[in-house]
Amino acid sequence: MKLFIFQEITVIKVDIVNEVVHRTGITKTKAEMAVQTIFDSIKRSLAAGDRIELRGFGVFNVRNRKTGVGRNPRTGAEVNIPPGKAVRFKPGKELQLL
Repeated sequence: MKLFIFQEITVIKVDIVNEVVHRTGITKTKAEMAVQTIFDSIKRSLAAGDRIELRGFGVFNVRNRKTGVGRNPRTGAEVNIPPGKAVRFKPGKELQLL
């Protein structure tokens, strides 16, 4: 019987910047600016309540979160959770196949 051990790999922003530099040959400074511009644009759009659809990747949207009742794990006391907004991501078909 074979056991498979999967190692979790975390990709951070600098990894994305380095990939842009490697694939395009532009300077690291320009790649950092491009990646940051994309992230800022996504943040602004989500803050405005817009839906972001990236074909072949997925869809980001903002949904309302209901009020709820939670419990303090230390005391067991009930805590009211206020309504809010949450960002949701639905992967595209191409991403689901990976």
